[in-house]
Amino acid sequence: MSHLSRLLDLGSICLDEPAEDWRAAIALAGGLLERQGAISAEYTQAMITSVEENGPYIVVAPGFAFAHARPSEAVHRTAMSWVRLARPVEFGHAANDPVTLVVALSAKDQKEHLQAMRTLATLLGSPRTRTALDEARTPEEVLAVLTEEAPAPSGRPSTTDEAPAAEPAATTAAEATADSRNKILTVCGNGLGTSLFLKNTLEQVLDHWGWGKYLTVEATDTISARGKAKEADLILTSGEIARTLGDVGVPVKVIENFTSTTELDAALRELYDV
Repeated sequence: MSHLSRLLDLGSICLDEPAEDWRAAIALAGGLLERQGAISAEYTQAMITSVEENGPYIVVAPGFAFAHARPSEAVHRTAMSWVRLARPVEFGHAANDPVTLVVALSAKDQKEHLQAMRTLATLLGSPRTRTALDEARTPEEVLAVLTEEAPAPSGRPSTTDEAPAAEPAATTAAEATADSRNKILTVCGNGLGTSLFLKNTLEQVLDHWGWGKYLTVEATDTISARGKAKEADLILTSGEIARTLGDVGVPVKVIENFTSTTELDAALRELYDV
């Protein structure tokens, strides 16, 4: 059984559903989790409130929003729901709107869902797999794509998927990180959802370069990031969260597509001057 199939079942997948706006879209995804007994209505509202307070940072890739909130008593078990919208809706994201796919996560803690997030981020970073998911006609087909065709994360994506913009950096990790703190923070509002997508993609690029063993990547939330910034070389995050963080004493780089190895490759080359 795959990590995703432990969290997502047929009853939590809904295709071509109408939603008037982004709140309705999140409510659809939360409602599926409520009907499965994974959460109470308070968690659905918390997912909506998180966007109201932090902006559309959950729209982590073109057409894709990953709704979540902090672990709480409103979460009965770790689970996931999948909603493909009948018509795209605007979340207010400058680069990734409009959204056609909303995935919601309810997490009991910070650890149980980590491998599922890695798998999902890798899948959605593959144009071929994303197309298959967009064209799936039934929940059974969606689940088959997610569980049977999931590519194993690797340092170098396959040639059929998106690949880093260039060959590994010629500058060695030892040279580029001579004065480094050897840590990069990926940050989101809650530290357990969108930041994990970004962490997974960043680690793919670092492994492709051969730098993975030299740099630690930590996914964290906005509050913790302010205290941890001094321990890191830089912070990678969304535009909304970057504005919330403000000046934390280290470079903060805005990433538009959290599943794009090409964008992360370019950002690392700029930030480490390689």
